[in-house]
Amino acid sequence: MRPCCLTIAGSDSGGNAGVQADLRVFHAYRVHGCTAIAALTAQNPFGVSAIHAAPPEFVGAQLDAVLGVYSIRALKTGMLASPGAIDEVAARLEKHPEILKVIDPVMVATSGARLIPREAAEALRARLIPLATIVTPNIPEACELCGASADTPAGELARRLYETFGTAVLVKGGHGEGGDSVDTLCFGEEAGGRGTEIVEYSSPRIANPVSTHGTGCSLAAALAAEMALGRTLREAVGGAKRYVWRAIESSYLTGPDGCGVLGWAESEN
Repeated sequence: MRPCCLTIAGSDSGGNAGVQADLRVFHAYRVHGCTAIAALTAQNPFGVSAIHAAPPEFVGAQLDAVLGVYSIRALKTGMLASPGAIDEVAARLEKHPEILKVIDPVMVATSGARLIPREAAEALRARLIPLATIVTPNIPEACELCGASADTPAGELARRLYETFGTAVLVKGGHGEGGDSVDTLCFGEEAGGRGTEIVEYSSPRIANPVSTHGTGCSLAAALAAEMALGRTLREAVGGAKRYVWRAIESSYLTGPDGCGVLGWAESEN
C-alpha cells in the first residue's frame, strides 16, 4: 500500500505554491497526495490579486471525505485565513492523533506584512498549533507566536515555542542574510532518552536563483512526506531541507520578466 499525505491549504493559479506545490512534492516522494482546499487565489510569482476563501463547512466536508478512507500517515497545513476554517480543521484533526502533522503557521511575511487577520492568528495559536507534530514558522512568525523581538536568536525562538506549545519547532532562516541558510530545530525526547535538543541545518545560499516562490510550502510538504516514509524527525528535517535546496537549484523560467518556478527535485527515498 502506498503511503498517503494530505495538504490543507490554498490553491495557487500559477502552480508555484500552495496545493499545487505540495502535490508536486508528494509526487517526487512517491506518496499519494490528498487535498482539502481552503481558498482559491489569483496569483503569480509577483503577487496575489484576489482570494476567495472556501466556506469553513466546505473545508470540513473535504476533510470528512478523506480522513478515515485514505491511509494518511502525515499532513501539512498552509494558510488558513479565518477562525471558522481553523476550527473546522482542528475539530477533525483532534480525532486523528495517529496522523503526523506539520503545521505551517502562515501568518506574517518575511517583509513583516500580515497575511491573515489577528483573530485567525489567535485561533491558530489556540486550536491548531497544539495538535502539531512540528510547527514551521519563519522568523517573523516565530517572533509573533512567542511575543519576542525581531533580534531574538533563532535558537531562543525555537526553544520558547517548544516550551509554549509542547511541539517540535523548526524556525526557518531561508530569508536571512549571510552565505548560508540556517534552519533551527528544537525537539524533545526521542529514543535514547535525550532531553530537549537544538539542531541547526545549514546549506549554502544559491546566488540569484530563478525562483524561490513556494519554498515554505514545499518544505512543509517534503517534511510531511519524509515522516510518512518513516524518517525520524531529525532525519526528516534534513531530508526536506535538501529537497528544497535542490528544487531552488533546478528552478526554471516559465514566462517573461523573470517568471519562474521551483524545479522538480528528486527525493532521496
